[in-house]
Parts: sequence; C-alpha cells; structure tokens
Amino acid sequence: MKKWIQAARLRTLPLALSSIGMGSCIAWMEGQFSGMIFLLACVTTVTLQVLSNFANDYGDTQNGADLAGRIGPTRAVQSGEITISQMKGAIGIMIFLSLASGISLLYVAFGSFTSPAFLQLLGIGIACIAAAYFYTAGKNPYGYAGLGDLSVFLFFGLVGVAGSYFLYTQSVSLTIGLPAAACGLLATGVLNLNNIRDIESDTRAGKRTLPTRLGLQYAQVYHLLLLSGAMICVFSFYLTLDNHIPLFLLVFPILGWNMRQLYRLPNPDPLLKQLALSTLLLVLLFWLGGII
Repeated sequence: MKKWIQAARLRTLPLALSSIGMGSCIAWMEGQFSGMIFLLACVTTVTLQVLSNFANDYGDTQNGADLAGRIGPTRAVQSGEITISQMKGAIGIMIFLSLASGISLLYVAFGSFTSPAFLQLLGIGIACIAAAYFYTAGKNPYGYAGLGDLSVFLFFGLVGVAGSYFLYTQSVSLTIGLPAAACGLLATGVLNLNNIRDIESDTRAGKRTLPTRLGLQYAQVYHLLLLSGAMICVFSFYLTLDNHIPLFLLVFPILGWNMRQLYRLPNPDPLLKQLALSTLLLVLLFWLGGII
C-alpha cells in the first residue's frame, strides 16, 4: 500500500483542491453553495489528480525521463516497485472512478443526464481525463513539447475555478477570470519548479519543458512573473468585493519567500510542497475573509 500512496503523490492534492475551493468560495459568497456538489467536486478532482500522477509515473518511465540519477522523489515504475502492467491497471481504475464521480457530480448539479449543461461539462470532464493521461503518456505526450504550462493554467485555473463556480450557479461572470487566473498561475508555478528541478534529466530524455528551452536563469524569472501575476490577480478580484477582509494577504510574504529561495537552493524540490500548500492556504484565508 505504501508504494501506491507514494505513487499517488499526495502532496499534489492541496494544489488540485485549491481551484475547487476558490470556485466554491465565490459561489458561497453569492449564497449558492451546495455541500453535496462540493463533496463530489473534491472527489472528482482527487481522482483526476491521482490519475494524472499515475500516468506521469508510467509515461515518464516509458519515455525515458525518469532515469537513474534524476533529482527528486523516486518514481514507482522506474524503481521497479510497481510494474508497468500494474500501473496500467491502476490508471484504468482511476479513469473509471473519475468518470463515475464526475457524472454523479454533474447529475447532482443539473438534475438531468440530457441537459445541455450536463453534456457540455461532461465533454470538458472527458478532456480533463485525456489531458491527465496524455501529459507524459502515449506516443506523443504534449508535456514533452512544452505545453504542460498552458494545460496546467487552463485546467487548474480557468476550468477548475470557473467550472466549479458554474456547477453551483449555472452562470459565469467575467470577474471570475481573476481568481481563476490566480489559481492557474500558482499551479503553473508548481509545475515550473518541478521542471527546473528536472532540467538535466528532461534534457537527456528530450522532454522540451519551458525551463529546458529557456535555461535556468530565465526559468527563474518566469517563476517570479507567475507568482507576482497571481498576487496581482487575486488582489484585483478582492477590490471588486464588498465586506471582505483580505486575510489572503498573509500568504503574500510566503510567496515572496518562495521566490527568493528559488535563487538560494540548489534543488528547488522543497519549494514544490510549500507552494502547493500556500495556494490552498490562500484559498482558505480568502474564504475565511468572506465569512468574517
């Protein structure tokens, strides 16, 4: 069981739940929150994230990115703790669970299997499953072409926040784009840290992430832009609200620390967990500021 828990990479789950939390928070502030929708949205998000992590473990090993000597946590398939056939089976199970929980979520939200909203979001959900798998798995993984940043921004930001908000309200406003962009930029920052850590192994494997294309120095600057942009977006959204205490500002010094440490640490791996947890903390404090 321990090897499967490690392969699931539980430290990535706070980041995945942040976008659901932000969309749910905004719906709650508008008086349209549903506990059942929130629960099912969290379950669906967790299954999708674990699916992505399993597929990443499998795909990177198959494509040579998880070579011996790579920096960072040991990968289950590359180390031999989990066989390729076992991981394929686990991926299949997670695809099924993602579909089952996602369909249940959409039915609870829209009350019909045939409504336009149900069918549209089902299509988005299937796209999420495909994106989770084909990031590093398959014959032409898009993560190896440097498209991972765009995918993470879209699915952890725009789709996660605006999509979860739509489940409660069945509407989307332009201002939702600001918190959605903030979550997307922070999630992309986590990916960028991961790719900075893996520059050498990714270069050997032909995985053309942005850091392998930009080089370390410009990848660090890119990280500063991502986190700074996220802070600007969430603060700009706060300015559109009434009767809200900006407790989320307490996270800004932590994000600043993350940016400074990137230049000081030879291995940015410890910053990944810190940034993921900081993103979730920002969402929780944003919610608490609305409650108070």
